[in-house]
Amino acid sequence: MMRVWAHALLLALIWLSGLAHAEVAVPPLSARVTDLTSTLDAAQKQQLETRLAQFEAKKGAQIAVLLIPTTQPETIEQYGIRVVEAWKLGRKGIDDGVLLLIAKDDRTLRIEVGYGLEGVLPDAIAKRIIAETITPHFKRGNYYAGISTGIEQLLAVIEGESLPPPRERSAISGSFQNLESLLFIGFMLTIVVGGVLRKFLGRLPAAIIIGFVIAMLAWFIVASILIAGIVGVIALIFTLVDGGRGTFGGGGFGQGGFGGGGFGGGGGGFGGGGASGRW
Repeated sequence: MMRVWAHALLLALIWLSGLAHAEVAVPPLSARVTDLTSTLDAAQKQQLETRLAQFEAKKGAQIAVLLIPTTQPETIEQYGIRVVEAWKLGRKGIDDGVLLLIAKDDRTLRIEVGYGLEGVLPDAIAKRIIAETITPHFKRGNYYAGISTGIEQLLAVIEGESLPPPRERSAISGSFQNLESLLFIGFMLTIVVGGVLRKFLGRLPAAIIIGFVIAMLAWFIVASILIAGIVGVIALIFTLVDGGRGTFGGGGFGQGGFGGGGFGGGGGGFGGGGASGRW
């Protein structure tokens, strides 16, 4: 009996040891500032978020801040690589992402630098920003000041780098907005105009006219023949089936999922460049 209890105790100790050494999970990326330590208040987080968003819109480089209690049992370097591999900060092919990682209970921090910024933000400069700007504030318990001034120095350094302009993201956003407008107009035309034409011309002629008009409108708004053809065919079918009643009645095109959306990485790559520090 004692042998059975000893065996069970040994298994329990092994299980608890495994829990103690489990890796800290990487949180999902939904904002430029992620604070899992409740160190920053809502206003401070919003100020940092706004500053980083403005810089990204202007320069294209993508910078994020992550505060966690600990990275143990991993070093901050090991955990930082896991974070950037999961988040993929920076634009794909440009690799202009930066992560400021702070493990508050460990009193360690790291600046992780993407491939595309290793020339302008080498390890030595990242180390100076940590040692001379961020950690003096942290030692006094002023975490927001350390983070905000450290970010400003990072932005100033990246500002001098010649990077491709941030046109891709705004172009995609504009296309989505145009498509939303198109779908709303098509929705109204199919219901109102399609219903009137069906009464006077019949089901098929009304469907052909509505499909053609919406296709031309789509071509004008989105400037894509393929999208224009698809939207036109959809409008023709819906007008032919029920004139826009029922199928569109639930508002399928009204509040589309094209606008908005959370923050996400752009596919950038990292190779371990950057620096770490303690306070």
